[in-house]
Amino acid sequence: MSDHSTPESISTTISDEELSRIEDMAAAISCPMPVNADEKPLLMHEISQLLEQQNAVLIAHYYVDADLQELALKTGGHVADSLEMARFGHDHPAQTLIVAGVRFMGETAKILNPEKRVVMVEDEATCSLDLSCPIDRFSQFCDAHPDRKVVVYANTSAEIKARSDWVVTSGIALDIVRHLRDQGEKIIWAPDRHLGDYIQHQTGADMLLWGGVCVVHDEYRSVELQQMMQRYPDARVLVHPESPRSIIQLADVVGSTTALINAVQQSDAKRFIVATDRGIFYKMRSVAGDKELFEAPTAGKGASCVSCGHCPWMAINTLHKLREILLNGGKTIEIDSNVAEKALVPIRRMLDFATQREVDMKIRGDA
Repeated sequence: MSDHSTPESISTTISDEELSRIEDMAAAISCPMPVNADEKPLLMHEISQLLEQQNAVLIAHYYVDADLQELALKTGGHVADSLEMARFGHDHPAQTLIVAGVRFMGETAKILNPEKRVVMVEDEATCSLDLSCPIDRFSQFCDAHPDRKVVVYANTSAEIKARSDWVVTSGIALDIVRHLRDQGEKIIWAPDRHLGDYIQHQTGADMLLWGGVCVVHDEYRSVELQQMMQRYPDARVLVHPESPRSIIQLADVVGSTTALINAVQQSDAKRFIVATDRGIFYKMRSVAGDKELFEAPTAGKGASCVSCGHCPWMAINTLHKLREILLNGGKTIEIDSNVAEKALVPIRRMLDFATQREVDMKIRGDA
C-alpha cells in the first residue's frame, strides 16, 4: 500500500481539492525566527512576572516551541497533550489560562473550565484536522447514518464535539472503540482517516471514516523511512497513529504523544527514529537526555514538505506573542453556552471511561 492509499471504509466527505487548499494554507505560513539567545533570559523573566501579576498560568502542548514548554514548566504551568492541558487548567487555581497550542485546545480548556478566562498565545493557530471537518457537512453525514455512534478525535471544533457521542484522544481511542464494538455498535469516525484506519484494523470495528489528515503526519514517506532504518539499524521506530498505514507498519511502537515519550524513557534502546511533530523532542530529551533522536523523513517521492515535521500553526506560538497578549490583552475563547453544554457530554463520557479503566486496571493489578 502506498503512503496515501485510501482506506476501504473512507467516506467521500472531503475532496482532494479541499485537502490541497488546507495544505496550501499551512505552507503559506511564515514560521518565526527563534528568540535570540541573549534576549531569551530577560524575555522569560518579564513574562514570568506578568503571569504572576495577572494570576495566569501557561499551559503548553508538546508540539510548541521548546522555549514555551520550558517557560510553562518554570512558572508552575504544564506541558501535555490536549486533554491533560484542559484537566490541568481545571485543577489549577489560576483564573486565566494561557494556552500555547492550537484553537481546539483552547476550546477544550474553556469547555472544561467555563468559569475561567482562556486566552490563546496565538489566536490564528488552528489545525488541519479541525479545518477538514466543517460542522455543516459533518452533521449531514451523521444524519445520513443515524444508526452509528459518532466518535470524534479531540482535534475538532467545539461544534463537532457537540454533535458527537464520544470524544477521544489517541491514547484512549482504541479502548473506547473496542468497548463500542463489544456492545455491537457501528461507528462514524472523524476527522483523521489514518488514525481511524489504524483503530479499525486494531479493533475490527465497523467504522465509516471521515477523510481528513494532519499536514504533519501525512507527510511521512515509507521508502525514505526504510532507508533511514537501514542507516540506523539499532534505532527503534516510534510512530504516532495519525501517520499513513505504510509508516505504521514499520513501527516498533505506535502510540500517542505520551506513549512515545514513555517509550523513549523506558526503552533500553539508545537511538530512536520519531514519526511525529519534532516539538516533542524537547520533552523526550528532558526525560532521556542520553538517547539519540532522529526525525522521520518528510521528503522523497510525492512529498510536498508542507510541514517538514513541524506543525506551522504550532510554530507561530512564540515568546514574543505571549508577552504581547500579557501586556495588551489577548482574544479570549468564547463558546456558545448551548454548544459548550452539549460538547461537555461526550468529553465527560470519555473522562468517566478513563477513570473506570484506571480502577479496573488496579483491580487486575495492571497498574
